[in-house]
Amino acid sequence: MQRLAGSQPRTEPPPFPRKPFASAPPPRNKARHHGTPHPRRYRGPRAVTTSTHPSTPTAIERELVTLLGAEAVLPGSTRAYLSDATESRNLRGRADAVALPADPAGVAQVVRWCYDHDVAVVPRGGGTGFTGGAVPDGGVVLGLERLRAVRSLEPELWRAAVDAGVPTAVLRRRARESGLMFPPDPGAAEQSQIGGNIATNAGGPHAFKYGVTGVWVTGLEVVLAPGELVTVGGPVRKDVAGYDLKSLLIGSEGTLGIVTGAWLKLTPAPEAAYPVAAFHDSIESGCAAVRSVYESGLVVAALEYLDEGSVRAAAGAFPGDGPAGAKFLLIAEADGSAEEAGRVRAELLEVLGAGSAAVYAPTEPRAVADLWRWRDGVSIAVTGQRGGKVSEDIVVPVDRLAEAIGGTLEIGARHGLEACSWGHAGDGNLHSTFLIDPAEPDEVERAEHAAEELFALAGRLGGSVSGEHGVGLVKRGALVRQWDPAAIAMHEAVKRTFDPKGLLNPGKKLPRATE
Repeated sequence: MQRLAGSQPRTEPPPFPRKPFASAPPPRNKARHHGTPHPRRYRGPRAVTTSTHPSTPTAIERELVTLLGAEAVLPGSTRAYLSDATESRNLRGRADAVALPADPAGVAQVVRWCYDHDVAVVPRGGGTGFTGGAVPDGGVVLGLERLRAVRSLEPELWRAAVDAGVPTAVLRRRARESGLMFPPDPGAAEQSQIGGNIATNAGGPHAFKYGVTGVWVTGLEVVLAPGELVTVGGPVRKDVAGYDLKSLLIGSEGTLGIVTGAWLKLTPAPEAAYPVAAFHDSIESGCAAVRSVYESGLVVAALEYLDEGSVRAAAGAFPGDGPAGAKFLLIAEADGSAEEAGRVRAELLEVLGAGSAAVYAPTEPRAVADLWRWRDGVSIAVTGQRGGKVSEDIVVPVDRLAEAIGGTLEIGARHGLEACSWGHAGDGNLHSTFLIDPAEPDEVERAEHAAEELFALAGRLGGSVSGEHGVGLVKRGALVRQWDPAAIAMHEAVKRTFDPKGLLNPGKKLPRATE
């Protein structure tokens, strides 16, 4: 493994604040949230409807300015804060105000004020989510982008403490400069933020070996209703003293609390990483290769796939040589010490070479980086085919992957939509996608119906409606397809316990649809 750069002086990690902050001064106006709920699924290219308040949005903005200062408050009509990556399917909300606190104390103040006045609060990270989780339905959008401090980075102890608004790429670069790695690698790393990754328990290609974001979180600083700033966990690597509240908050999508900071584990960066890309003539052949990797016993860092439509959409930018008309592409990566990565690469070439039409296996660092940059751009390339897409991240048992890929194409054909998929083959996690023209309401509606069938397909195959993106708005109600009634009731009881007024990111991550 690469030597760690541990020349920084030892310091104790700064403790996150543990005491709740004082509530805000009494506001001049009461503003109650009486919003109509989001629809079960979005139909057509209209904006999501929002509530009206007895007092005007300007009054809410004035109250927030009193709390935070004018520089931290924007009008609710500020376009950049009303959508996320679902905008390509015409999903856009409306807010009464946008609050941008500069520190955790400010976050607690905003939540306290909103809870005192029955105003919904919608937390927002980088706005890169695919489920409408940051799309508001009235109330206050609470952006965390100004919480950008790396509070501590201790290479000799393999740990860091960061604000929620630190971009994923910034933390990964800072860790790498010290010979370490923060493994979670969701897409849009320059825009996505650590707090948002924790809120969705984001994954990425290398989750196959290293796990999703929650695996690397040892402690959280979080604002809970009605505005209390608390910590759960800390810099310790093991803690079984109480109920696992940390894990309950991870992946809760801002519906139980708002993450303002986190303690994170790091790990030594691998000395070498060598991808092997194998092209196949059929889905069946490609999925058989996935199984062969499992059966070989090789521990690979990533095991990704693209189906024919995805390969075709991105083929023009592929950084190496590949056969025309490939029906399936599998990308595996060997990492570790130079010796270990080289040995696993050689075995991968043997395993993946059998039955493939062609193999591309770069070893030069620039060529390796180019391949992963190409893989990161697949979603954009697919979107560019028609200008928009409805894409869902279903997950199935690995041995049912071929059925899920084929099922995606069949569902698209039934609805008259071009379909494709790509994703994390080793985890059975697909990004099943229907291409649309966002200006065509009929296409958007047909794609939404197709997505409903995808969720049913995942259930029949023993899978789940989400492997890494979460539920948000667009999948609300989908959990009833895969959970028993008692589990649904417990899910709802947890929400009521953490958020008795239902004001934290309302309408999101609901296990069943409510009209």
